[in-house]
Amino acid sequence: MRASMPYRGARRRAGVAWIVYHRRSRRRIATAGRGVPGPACAAPRSVTRYGHWIDFPRNPERDPRTTRARWRPVVSDADLGGLRTVRDFIRWGASRFNEAGLVFGHGTDNALDEAAALVFHALHLPPDLPADWLGAALTRAERGAVAALLRRRLHERLPAAYLTGEAWFAGLSFRVDPRVLIPRSPIAELVECGFEPWAAGLEVRRILDLGTGSGCIGIACAMAFPEAAVDLADVSPDALEVARENIARHGIEARVRALRSDLFAALAGPYDLIVSNPPYVTEAQMRAVPPEYRHEPAGALAGGPEGLDFALRILREAPAYLAEAGLLVVEVGEAAASLEARLPGLPFLWPEFARGGDGVFVLTGAELRDYWKNRACAGSA
Repeated sequence: MRASMPYRGARRRAGVAWIVYHRRSRRRIATAGRGVPGPACAAPRSVTRYGHWIDFPRNPERDPRTTRARWRPVVSDADLGGLRTVRDFIRWGASRFNEAGLVFGHGTDNALDEAAALVFHALHLPPDLPADWLGAALTRAERGAVAALLRRRLHERLPAAYLTGEAWFAGLSFRVDPRVLIPRSPIAELVECGFEPWAAGLEVRRILDLGTGSGCIGIACAMAFPEAAVDLADVSPDALEVARENIARHGIEARVRALRSDLFAALAGPYDLIVSNPPYVTEAQMRAVPPEYRHEPAGALAGGPEGLDFALRILREAPAYLAEAGLLVVEVGEAAASLEARLPGLPFLWPEFARGGDGVFVLTGAELRDYWKNRACAGSA
């Protein structure tokens, strides 16, 4: 019975730490010691099946590192030995992602889709791969490439879009990296339908994507309104570099430009359509975000105590840059209720989305001007 087990039942003792060795390679695969929570001593096989405990100090009094164990998934070649097809690796990756408790929400919302996106990317295959191809066998080199990408997702907790360098928005492909937020706004649905019915009859000549990041919203708007000139504005030079890459990627340099501006400060209106997905995560939420979200630029997420710092500024300043019949479309997510409470009487319109998501409001230039004019009159009365 013992001979068939992949790990030795016996452990060697060194100082105060127990060490578990691999049966064939003699490589140390787990340790546990006095004052250190290491279940490897009691059940080495269950603990080391897909991971091991790391960072155990031999002498806690002398070792400055923490004595608390940390779990890191480990993917060995032996674990991958029975995997042969595209389907095998997608299933295995999804199982490991769920086992490790990874968090999704950057273009996918579940482990299976995340694993599929990584496997297809590593194999240079399209995301709409026909089902018949899932049974195709991988070469040894391909298995290594797929395994390496899945390992990074497990160990580094990087969202798939950062690992592949690509994200999709409104049916378009965009270059992304940790300099910019990963596109995932429900505003994509509004872009795809040309902001109808609110834009019905509106002649859209100038569009502003405020806080553009990767440029995905503004570039998608440029595709939806092929006669319009589009400004992509952001305060981050790093984000603007990525936005310019995406402008070139889609070949629309003639009518789309990237501008550095702190909201409206360096811009000149009027615009017929202003769209923005500003930071709106509250301070409390920022302290609790999962590791995947900590890879994104904090400045693109943090919206202050209530998540409204940027949304309130946009609403106050937009009337000077928005045409009378123009539209202001802004995503505020879970801060929607707080925003309505802060600005009672402003006629927010909240669209519903077929593919999920909420917290996006639509206002016209006339509505904004009337609201602030009435507020000013009420304040002076």
